Amino acid sequence: MTLKDKLAAQRIYILLGALFITSLVVSNLIFQKFFYWYPFDIEIFGNKLFEISVGILPYPITFLITDLISEIYGKKRANDVVITGIFASLFSLLIIYTASNVPATSWSYVKDHMFNTVFGNSAIAVFASMLTYLFAQFVDIQIYHFWKRLTKGKHLWLRNNFSTWFSQFVDTLTIVTLLCSFGIIDWVNFKGLLISGFLFKVIIAACDTPFLYLGVYLFRKRFNLKVNEEIDLL
Repeated sequence: MTLKDKLAAQRIYILLGALFITSLVVSNLIFQKFFYWYPFDIEIFGNKLFEISVGILPYPITFLITDLISEIYGKKRANDVVITGIFASLFSLLIIYTASNVPATSWSYVKDHMFNTVFGNSAIAVFASMLTYLFAQFVDIQIYHFWKRLTKGKHLWLRNNFSTWFSQFVDTLTIVTLLCSFGIIDWVNFKGLLISGFLFKVIIAACDTPFLYLGVYLFRKRFNLKVNEEIDLL
């Protein structure tokens, strides 16, 4: 690979990392709001399918990006992005904590109570949510490369879905437990939200598989990569 190609691959890697970090930070800031999507008239333990957190919306982007980076740039580069996401998440939490302790002016459109209701009342829950989600990302990367080694770079759909399903169950279970433990939602909604959240992520993981195939195809065509070949950045 020429120096020009390596520089192009590095720029793409930085762009993918920026998209990952943005999606990660946003998902952890908005997760306390819930919405509904009722494609089927089904109730699970008293909850409609699907009643889920809006924080789930950026999730497909983050797992698609880490799988794409894992496939093209390798395990170390995928882990580097997740570690960077940890620092970005902690830094954003520090900014929010500082902002919540600065008193609002009398004419401020957003009052202290409003701001703290959205951001300040659950700092511990948000912190725990961030760490849990990042742990799920590490699990996803580990499982992805386990299947990649086992299949010798073939059956992309297998490692994409299996790694995401397992890591997302871990993430969904922990997040819903935290939300209930900190009183953000009632325990009576625990089972329904757990199953709805996990099934939603399974569906999304299946839907993003064609996009992963497309991304891998474009990378291999642009950089003349063979099956299971990874880009070694500068």
